[in-house]
Amino acid sequence: MAAMFGSRVRRLRLAAGLTQAELGSMVHVVATRITQIERASGAKPTRDLARALDSALGADELLVDLWPYVHREAFPDWSRAFMAYAERAVSIQEYAASVVPGLLQTEEYARAVLRVGLTLHSPEQLEERLTARMGRQERLDSNDRPELWVVLDEAVLRRPVGGRGVMCAQLEALLAAASERRLTVQVLPFDQGEHDMMGGSLTLLTMPDGSRVAYTEGAQHGRLVEEPTDVTELALTYDRLRAAALPPLMSLDMIRSVREDHHHGAKVPPRSVRRRLAQEQLQQPGGWQLRGGGGRIPPRRSRA
Repeated sequence: MAAMFGSRVRRLRLAAGLTQAELGSMVHVVATRITQIERASGAKPTRDLARALDSALGADELLVDLWPYVHREAFPDWSRAFMAYAERAVSIQEYAASVVPGLLQTEEYARAVLRVGLTLHSPEQLEERLTARMGRQERLDSNDRPELWVVLDEAVLRRPVGGRGVMCAQLEALLAAASERRLTVQVLPFDQGEHDMMGGSLTLLTMPDGSRVAYTEGAQHGRLVEEPTDVTELALTYDRLRAAALPPLMSLDMIRSVREDHHHGAKVPPRSVRRRLAQEQLQQPGGWQLRGGGGRIPPRRSRA
């Protein structure tokens, strides 16, 4: 699909009598970026770039229509059908067990998440997946953005994905997104104990015609559920999770509290540095000394 997209761009560019540099100038990218697109090399185009190329080349929405198929190639087969539904959904309800949902991830957090996993095979594929994930988020700023309701397991907040600095920025972005009228965030605390979706995530999508599909996902696999009876059962599971979670305002308070924990934790020196500083301080005159195993030896008293 990337090769087909690039071929169409090249054909339209030549028909318009434009060089790669001229087209690049029109859509505000360098000429080498146009070369990459036409040759299907490098990172895949973003949704905004596809729109700009379509407009500049008078493609009558052809490139815009092709773009979803191009960016889905960066993901495993089992996730592409789900993303096709998600692009049309008017409502998205999600329970996230281990990471912040892709639609709400910062770029650095997303990079850390996408860097791991058995389905990743090269740095180029990582960049493709990152570009595609960031491109999906553009819909949240559009006029047809979906209603979004997210239940986050407490583990999502506590695990410092990408390091504490990246996690602080992610939680800050999550709080900012929660201020939007069409986004509701709840946190399912640890003290709620076991539940039906332990070990996996769940997403419910409502289509423009009112029909619904569900998607369950583990670390290395996913399953699209379209049978109405099964979707109804999973919807009931989601309702139970939502009922067990903290109310939205209390959830935001918890996110702020965890953000502060990460923020303060980010300033704590590594254990080896803390031990060295403590040793230096305790060896000052009149201080204590540390044994090799961490025990303390009182200073010797001089004999009269």
